[in-house]
Amino acid sequence: MNLFFRKPHFKKDELDAIRQAIEQAETKTSGEIRVFVENRCKAATALDRAADCFLHLKMEKTTHRNGVLIYVAMKDKKFAIIGDAGIHQKVGEDFWEQEKNILQQHFVAGKMITGICACIDTMGKHLQKFFPSDGEQKNELNNDVIIG
Repeated sequence: MNLFFRKPHFKKDELDAIRQAIEQAETKTSGEIRVFVENRCKAATALDRAADCFLHLKMEKTTHRNGVLIYVAMKDKKFAIIGDAGIHQKVGEDFWEQEKNILQQHFVAGKMITGICACIDTMGKHLQKFFPSDGEQKNELNNDVIIG
C-alpha cells in the first residue's frame, strides 16, 4: 500500500468533536460551516482548492449566501478559509486573517482538532452577529467533516 495517497486519518471522537463544534456554532445563526480535509492540495494554492471545493459542495446555494468552508491539506501543510459573498461583505478581509491566524497557531502547536474547533466557534459568533437565527431555519448543509 502506498501511504503517500492514503486518506487523512481521524479518530471517531475527533470527527465527532468537529461536527459538534459546527452544530453548536450553527445553533444561533442561519450561517453554514463545513470542513473539508484531504492529504494533498489538488490546486496551485490552498485558496484555489478551497474555492473549488466550495463550489463542488454547492455551498454558494445557501439561502443567505453565508456559508464558510475550512479547507485543510494535511500532508502539504496548507489550509484556507473561504466564505460566501453574504458573509464576506459583512466581516471584511481582516476577519479572514484573524481566523487564519487562529488555525495557524494551533496547527504549529500540533493541535489541529482544537484549532479547527476554535475557528468554528469564532466563526459561529460572527455569523450569529450578522445572520442571527430566526428560530425556523433548517440546516442547509451536512455538518460532517468531508474527507477528500
